[in-house]
Amino acid sequence: MKTPDPLLEARGLTVTVGGRTILRDVDLKAVRHRVVGIIGQSGAGKSTLLKCLNRLIELDPRYTLTGDVRLDGLSIYGAGVDVEALRARVGILFQQPVVFPRSIFQNVLFGVRHHGKVPRRNWPEVAERALEEVTLWNEVKDRLHDSALRLSVGQQQRLCLARTLAVGPEVILMDEPTSALDPRSVAAIEELILRLKATRTVVLVTHNLEQARRVADTLVCLCVRDGAGEIAESGSCADVLTHPRCSETIHFLESEGRSSLQTDSSLKKG
Repeated sequence: MKTPDPLLEARGLTVTVGGRTILRDVDLKAVRHRVVGIIGQSGAGKSTLLKCLNRLIELDPRYTLTGDVRLDGLSIYGAGVDVEALRARVGILFQQPVVFPRSIFQNVLFGVRHHGKVPRRNWPEVAERALEEVTLWNEVKDRLHDSALRLSVGQQQRLCLARTLAVGPEVILMDEPTSALDPRSVAAIEELILRLKATRTVVLVTHNLEQARRVADTLVCLCVRDGAGEIAESGSCADVLTHPRCSETIHFLESEGRSSLQTDSSLKKG
């Protein structure tokens, strides 16, 4: 059976900062309607890799990138690429909710207003649809003009996801989106991830191995070799977690397994 073509693909990606290589020769494929999980030790460049996938890496001029990233077969680093349009197609959700000191309504429409492609008369419909998709609408529909800062942290993270979804991304990058959340909110975000892959592609950095097992279809393990992050192993989530072949992956899973299982136990109690 032919392997589906990737929607998003990194080829030979190498990143240096101040003359030091922090990611080396990374190949990654994200297939449509799948969740790609990225695990690995601290300092292996997982967050840096995500920022390369929608050119956020360019916001820090210290970083130099070689290799390529392709979206639907075309280089995102090619001449003439509209970076703002790219970041609408490849959205990102960070570890800590990034909420603006504005109303809930203004927060969810921030990207929509910035890109200017949706008529003002359609804004309420877009906001409702995005908030419904993250199961937040019923919780906030009567206070859309209240400050978003009054929401709980879990609600704020879902609001940030709604803001990302409002501009219609094809790919959603998630950088440990549940690490700051309570168990109930973690479960809500994981349920959202599983629903989102029906229409979108998700690339998820997670420190929680049991979370990876619950939501990821494929898994990539980054390790540090000679001071730089490299892919030690990749494959189906079940294969990587159950039958790792690489010594670095085995060592990482052994060192992280216990803390991840403890987190999962707390999640079930919550």
